[in-house]
Amino acid sequence: MSFGFLGIQFGFALQGGFMSRIFQTLGAEVDDIPGLWIAAPLTGLLVQPIIGYLSDNTWSPKFGRRKPFFLIGAILASITLFFMPHSPALWIAAGLLWVLDSSINISMEPFRALVADKLPESQRSNGFVIQTLIIGIGTWIASNLPWLVNKLGVSNEAAAGVIPNSVIVAFSVGAFVFFASILYTIFTTKEDPPKDLEKFLSEKKESSFIPDLVESLKDMPSTMKKLGLIQFFSWFAFFTMWSLSMPALTEHVFNSPKPDVKEYAQLDKEGKALKNDKKEVIYLSANKKQEYESKDKVYNDAADLVGSATGVYGLSSMAFALLLTFYTMKNKINRKYIHMGSLILGGLGFIFMFYATPSTLMYSFILIGFAWGSILSMPYAMLSSSVNPNKMGMMMGLFNMFIVIPQIIAALGGINYLYKLIGEAHINAMLLAGLSLIIAGLCNFFITDKNAISG
Repeated sequence: MSFGFLGIQFGFALQGGFMSRIFQTLGAEVDDIPGLWIAAPLTGLLVQPIIGYLSDNTWSPKFGRRKPFFLIGAILASITLFFMPHSPALWIAAGLLWVLDSSINISMEPFRALVADKLPESQRSNGFVIQTLIIGIGTWIASNLPWLVNKLGVSNEAAAGVIPNSVIVAFSVGAFVFFASILYTIFTTKEDPPKDLEKFLSEKKESSFIPDLVESLKDMPSTMKKLGLIQFFSWFAFFTMWSLSMPALTEHVFNSPKPDVKEYAQLDKEGKALKNDKKEVIYLSANKKQEYESKDKVYNDAADLVGSATGVYGLSSMAFALLLTFYTMKNKINRKYIHMGSLILGGLGFIFMFYATPSTLMYSFILIGFAWGSILSMPYAMLSSSVNPNKMGMMMGLFNMFIVIPQIIAALGGINYLYKLIGEAHINAMLLAGLSLIIAGLCNFFITDKNAISG
């Protein structure tokens, strides 16, 4: 039932781990990167409530309720993943990110609703934790793909403004895994029809998106609103990591920032690097070309290592999920305190990045993985115990607002403004992420609903 999340996470991890690298390669300045990411949360804000509503009101004896949306999202995401690293210009890469994130969103929330659909209340914590286990596997493997294909002989070097072949191959593998894993869930999972099919069909005829949306917003339980506050600070932190960890860590931990080709090339009147008829950069001299390529090689090696270190949070989230899986099979848990402790540990992991070395960076991501594993399971387990099961898809989609709004704020300048209050160095963005995650952890004190807490 949850295996398709392996593919979704392949797409999500490649997007989160390497889009900033693609943006930098195509000429983006570091402080412009969060703004280029704005497509991702904007599409989530628009797409997920609509997809949730449609999946709530869909039933086909042949295709099921949620599965049609898995398939549509998988087709679109796989095609976009394949073409993303072939982007010839920055604006094309930003546009493809918009399509990619929309497609992942089309698949993702129906998957979460499927778990709530098929599992009784007593098994939902276990179900979401197993989903997190699969997500952790996908995160680790996908984050290591560029490093792995480079070790297998695919070059991670390329001309200025060109995406390395190792990244291209990694995204192609991700496209295949995304599609194949979604198909596996579609062909092996049977969806149950609504308990009262006649009533469902009658309500479907009378339903309308805007009135249902307004009613759902009005009926939003207090627990969902409190969880929304936790989600706000949690996802602000992780958006900061996805958008700025690559430039921050290659620069601060590996002392290997991306070289600016404009310092080595002839420039036109607009200050851009001149190119010849073959679209190759015209350097100031042969020595400048060699110097740029040497520094760019060091950066690409560091970027591969940052990607591999980032994948560690997938492993630790997987270990976290595995422990919870075994425990929740026979015991109830206090979701509130587990989530609180995990988020605080993740916040400390971000703060430790300031002091990390290449050999100790992985420990930061181990701690971050505890937070990630909890974020992917505990809020949804608490939410599913608090909402109308007949509107699970819509509520999951609305809950996504508390995920995308902080990301939109971050992308529109929130990250750049706040981290520069600490200092100009890009590593301070990771300190900001740590503080945000600790605040998210402390906000769990607001959760008081016993049904949400115990599971």
